Amino acid sequence: MNRLSLFIVSTVVALFSFLPQTAAASESEEPGIDVKEIVLGHMSDAYSWHIVTWNGHHVSIPLPVIVKGEHSGWHVFMSSQLDHGHSYEGFFIDETQNGKIYERLDDGSIVRPLDLSITKDVLQIWIVVAIMLWLFIGAARWYRRHDVTRQAPGGIVGLVEMFVMMIYDDLIRPSVGERKARFFAPYLLCAFFFIFITNLLGLIPIFPGGANVTGNITITFFLAMFTMLAVNLFGNKEYWKEIFWPEVPTWLKAPIPIMPVIEFFGVFTKPFALMVRLFANIMAGHAIILSITCVIFITCQIGVAVGASISIVSFVMMIFMNALEFLVAFIQAYVFTMLSAVFIGLAQPEHHAHKA
Repeated sequence: MNRLSLFIVSTVVALFSFLPQTAAASESEEPGIDVKEIVLGHMSDAYSWHIVTWNGHHVSIPLPVIVKGEHSGWHVFMSSQLDHGHSYEGFFIDETQNGKIYERLDDGSIVRPLDLSITKDVLQIWIVVAIMLWLFIGAARWYRRHDVTRQAPGGIVGLVEMFVMMIYDDLIRPSVGERKARFFAPYLLCAFFFIFITNLLGLIPIFPGGANVTGNITITFFLAMFTMLAVNLFGNKEYWKEIFWPEVPTWLKAPIPIMPVIEFFGVFTKPFALMVRLFANIMAGHAIILSITCVIFITCQIGVAVGASISIVSFVMMIFMNALEFLVAFIQAYVFTMLSAVFIGLAQPEHHAHKA
């Protein structure tokens, strides 16, 4: 999967390096397309939710901006006040600093305020949470009103039950153990459904989808941090004994603690691998789809014959990548939940005498 992504990205980059030269050689007077701005603009977080561009006019949903100034206290206003490079109450969006809000003080200095704004990614997370509440509360109401021994759930409730039983029976119970499965199941099931639904909404090009939430390393950092807390806060004494005094020859533990240091670094490298794996796969998929889409518009500026032929290939590749990303949306949620369950299970080792 990763090799296929790298191959497609390399092909697209090589095509982009060739197309600008061809376009420059032509006598087209149409302005060029900034592929970097389009791709990074759709993948990055923003203070407004862009819907469509119509006749050069950007149609967006403004979002609340909540910032605390250096000396002026809290300010709450809509992001539309900062459109087109305008400033409002001393605050402005600096495009050179990843589009973040900055404050210009009276002495002319520029500082970064405390920013608690409702950005596109935050709103997308709220939408995902609302969908999860609707699914889980609806399923719970169905089970309260029906006898499961006589009637099997169908529709959305049946779909939710299928995913829950699959994750619980195939991942959580074998990895964590029968005794601790019900204790860790709420977190692991919540993580699976959150990542899965977020990935699916990320494939929808228009509102209420399209945000690159799991392709944001900040989001994957916090997801991995929750797994790390679940592993280390609930790990038993055997887990910590295997870290600081593992069953290896003594010369590997004292006087130089080689193995304890390696095992201690493993406490942080495991969640780091979770964070990078989810972030890299989702971000790469979005970047490939957007890049292939841009090929259609770039080739149309070169000429009708070249544009039509390459656009057909780009359209087929775009459909293929969307179908592949639909599968990746489930696989990445499944893999994150599986690895989290395995790490939590490794922190619950039984005593060796009990095993014997």
